Amino acid sequence: MRVGFAVPQSGPWATPENMRRVARRAEELGYHELWTFQRLLYPVGHPMGPTYRSVHDPLITLAHLAGVTERIRLGVAVVNAYVQPVVLAKQLATLQTVSGGRLTAGLGLGWLPEEFEAAGAGMERRGRRSEEFVEVLRKAWADDVVEHHGEFYRVPPSHIDPKPVPGPPPILLGGTAEVALRRAARLADGWVSSSREDLSAIAERVGLIKETLADSGRDAAAFRFVCRGVTQVRAAGDRPLTGTYDKIRSDVDALAASGVTDVFHDLAFDREFVTLEAGEAMRRAEEALEALAP
Repeated sequence: MRVGFAVPQSGPWATPENMRRVARRAEELGYHELWTFQRLLYPVGHPMGPTYRSVHDPLITLAHLAGVTERIRLGVAVVNAYVQPVVLAKQLATLQTVSGGRLTAGLGLGWLPEEFEAAGAGMERRGRRSEEFVEVLRKAWADDVVEHHGEFYRVPPSHIDPKPVPGPPPILLGGTAEVALRRAARLADGWVSSSREDLSAIAERVGLIKETLADSGRDAAAFRFVCRGVTQVRAAGDRPLTGTYDKIRSDVDALAASGVTDVFHDLAFDREFVTLEAGEAMRRAEEALEALAP
């Protein structure tokens, strides 16, 4: 099991100084990866909660942290496919290169209509759109002359350089529906769960993906099963990754037994935590970093 940690990206504690402190300490403690997420906007009056109210850009955050770390990997879970794929391909290729090949690129369908409207994209046929999105990304990273004439995207014969060094970043796909899980198995290098995932049933998702990998002739041993851990320290309830540090570590072991290969602790999806004063949030985060270190 590879253990990661989500950086301060949402709420009062999400300052550049705190980002750097968490990133450096996570690297010192042997965490495998730093993680970010995307929220483009927050519609007025929406009930989705404080985690999404004020969120820094995930890729610029990772680029900043690439410059203050040396070994720890850098993951985004996820960038949604309402952006233009050639623009994202260029950004991810540059981030992969400047970080020394440490990037993991998670992609999602998106679910908030207002974000699609603001980005000038349609929500219809999001699944098929995401498949073509991945196809354009891979072409942009690999082909000398990139050309694409699809249902959703057009790229005239072009050079899209420089290519990512030392090679393209691995792609994770999100989603919980059966069709999304099978799509990840067919097209991606891994699957990443959402903050709403029922972790007590995650073994079923892993099993379905492994079944599809076998049907496609792909090696399940090379596939990553990444769990966004909505980690709530000392909170009440029997939910996985909630409670004492000992229980949370035990829950990580249970996830590994379910077939999960990576888990990252994300304190920002604890609604109480993300509304804390910045100093108290940082104190609790540093305590959790130490207690949950791999």
